[in-house]
Amino acid sequence: MPRKAFEKLLLEAVDDGLSSLGDSAKQAIYFHLENKFKIEKNEIPYRLEDFRDGLEKIFGLGTRFIEILIMKQLYGKIEQPLEWDESKEFTFAEYVAAAKRSFLDVGKELTHKVKP
Repeated sequence: MPRKAFEKLLLEAVDDGLSSLGDSAKQAIYFHLENKFKIEKNEIPYRLEDFRDGLEKIFGLGTRFIEILIMKQLYGKIEQPLEWDESKEFTFAEYVAAAKRSFLDVGKELTHKVKP
């Protein structure tokens, strides 16, 4: 259940991040991802590298800006600090994996604290 909750939050973060570019732009991005790169919106959590590659083919160097928009949205949604080695630059997939670990770790802590 926590994994599904994270996937839902990730999709919301992607949607919110792309929405900041405007609704028409967001719809165009989803259209190209699905038709040109065969990535449906609901597949994004399972195909992060393909999603990122599709964005890069659409936006080139501007992809990093879009990734940051999405990461900021995701960070706000999980409401958890992320732990990573600050000496290295994270890829989009690594950032999402770190957010997922933080989110799932908190879920485990809550499960252990709640007693039936």
